[in-house]
Amino acid sequence: MIKFPEGFLWGGAVAANQCEGAWNIDGKGMSVADVAMYKPNVDVKDYVSQWHVSQKNVDEAMKATDDTYYPKRRGIDFYHRYKEDIALFEEMGFKTLRVSIAWTRLFPNGNETEPNEKGIEYYKDLFKTLRKANIEPLVTLSHYEMPLYLVNHYDGWVNREVVDFFVRYAKVCFESFKDEVKYWLTFNEIDSVFRHAFTTIGVLEEKYENKEKAEEAIYQALHHQFVASSIATKLCHEIIPGSQMGCMVTKTLTYPETCNPEDIYLAQKDNRVNSFYTDVQVLGFYPTFIFKEWKRKGFDIKMEKDDLDIIQKYTVDFISFSYYMSMVQSINAEQREKVGGNLTTGVKNPYLHISEWGWQVDPVGLKISLIDLYDRYHKPLWIVENGIGSKDVVEENGTIQDDYRIEYFRNHFKQIALAIDEGVECMGYTSWACIDLVSASTSQMTKRYGFIYVDADDLGNGTYNRFKKKSFDWYKKVIATNGECLEEE
Repeated sequence: MIKFPEGFLWGGAVAANQCEGAWNIDGKGMSVADVAMYKPNVDVKDYVSQWHVSQKNVDEAMKATDDTYYPKRRGIDFYHRYKEDIALFEEMGFKTLRVSIAWTRLFPNGNETEPNEKGIEYYKDLFKTLRKANIEPLVTLSHYEMPLYLVNHYDGWVNREVVDFFVRYAKVCFESFKDEVKYWLTFNEIDSVFRHAFTTIGVLEEKYENKEKAEEAIYQALHHQFVASSIATKLCHEIIPGSQMGCMVTKTLTYPETCNPEDIYLAQKDNRVNSFYTDVQVLGFYPTFIFKEWKRKGFDIKMEKDDLDIIQKYTVDFISFSYYMSMVQSINAEQREKVGGNLTTGVKNPYLHISEWGWQVDPVGLKISLIDLYDRYHKPLWIVENGIGSKDVVEENGTIQDDYRIEYFRNHFKQIALAIDEGVECMGYTSWACIDLVSASTSQMTKRYGFIYVDADDLGNGTYNRFKKKSFDWYKKVIATNGECLEEE
């Protein structure tokens, strides 16, 4: 029987850097997202090249005023059209919407002492609009959009001062939006520091003399984010009575290719590393193997005397995570067929369907992930990103018949229900992205996720008008019946 708990928070998720646009108005400063390029000549499955940013890229982007190849500068114009979009979310019956705050709307350079009031006014009205629509805001403080000034002048999160800048920013957010926002997240996919260091922590790896020095710097930056997250959690609880703070990680479930113990060990190793980021924020301490790794590599990760106590004392209230695909590890990986994806390149799983962007679609893996996370941490879980990028076709009659999207969500929802039936406490589900927006990795519009179609192409051409896809009414029914309609399908 398919049953979701009463009060289950159905909804969707977007990020400011991918949907807002308006990158240079009302006092907003440049962020790392504003230098992200659309690269039409790079294979969409080439994960590393799509994400890579060099100092030359940054310098060129800072001089560029045209947004043609910088799609995140225009997004889907959510900055001006959020009321229209929220009305559509309300029509779908959303209980919650995950959004992020662009740090550079409040602090254009990141190191100012006073915030930009126009930025505060914008988000206050956004959250009030959500409240009027009976939609609970879930707000991410930092979602791949740190101030570019802090990258250029402070080496990003490697610099300890950035902790203080972030804490000041978080405090302003809590004080400004305490009446509208109860649920918060600190850093989006904090584990992505090694997948795309520039986007996550503002680190340009080419600045370091070798790979090892860059890795040490990334760990240093990560430690600073852990400390900042804990301090923000403390402030959130103090400033907003009854508020809840969550961490946000990528759940990268890895299977062994065979029952060969060596394959099993490689998969365990990957899963252990993935758990490290959650361990620190939920359990409050670094796992021993990380200290061992630092010692073995000769890394000197600088910590202030109270850092570990702060991390231990101020842990998160719930765990939120993204889930898109599972991975496979093998001792014979070099001889195996590979697939790309939104995480990295890995061994192909012959039992799974692969999307046109190289994702291995694995609904059962979501159930496994939910059970593993709940058994390990005994904390409430919240799936805040899950979805499939596809090329939608607008029919002659103006409809978008996205049955493939419906099938994807149906299969994943059923697995969530099975995990809940096994005792997992799941707070809610927000699909990524509930309205078409600029893709994080490829900076494309034609990689579409939404229940709502946005008339714009990869180069920014189009009316930007919104249209309902077939999946719109389907998801509306799922929410209205709290998932019970899935039993009929």
